Amino acid sequence: MEKVPMTAAGFNRLQEELKHLKITERPAVIKAIAEAREHGDLSENAEYHAARERQSFIEGRVLELEDKISRAEVIDPAKLSGDTVKFGATVTLADQDTDEETTYQIVGQDESDIKLRLLSIQAPLARALINKSVGDSVEVSTPGGSKLYEIVSVEFR
Repeated sequence: MEKVPMTAAGFNRLQEELKHLKITERPAVIKAIAEAREHGDLSENAEYHAARERQSFIEGRVLELEDKISRAEVIDPAKLSGDTVKFGATVTLADQDTDEETTYQIVGQDESDIKLRLLSIQAPLARALINKSVGDSVEVSTPGGSKLYEIVSVEFR
């Protein structure tokens, strides 16, 4: 069984979503199905079909979350150290064309958010950075062409 790396914050978000689905969403959709059944003919009952579709989505998401939570490997970046990029690292990069610096934290796939500078471990840039050190250059293929970055700093917060 393959472990799913994530930070404690990402793990907590998954648990909260699972709890919300089980405690709030699941009972609400069961009630909606029951109400739709009372309207009679199910073959032409749009509310019934919509509620069943919603129930299918909720049950699928519950199974997905339970699987990820059971395989979670929670990693606390604050307990890590070193100057090599690995999961949980906060990496500052300098674009070698523009000298513009950008900082990303490498996190689990389910907690990534590029607007918050949380980069998925599965992202091409993160994969290129893994096991590199301060001063190393990495080349990443982007939709706009190849980009070259230099690692300015590696921190574990």
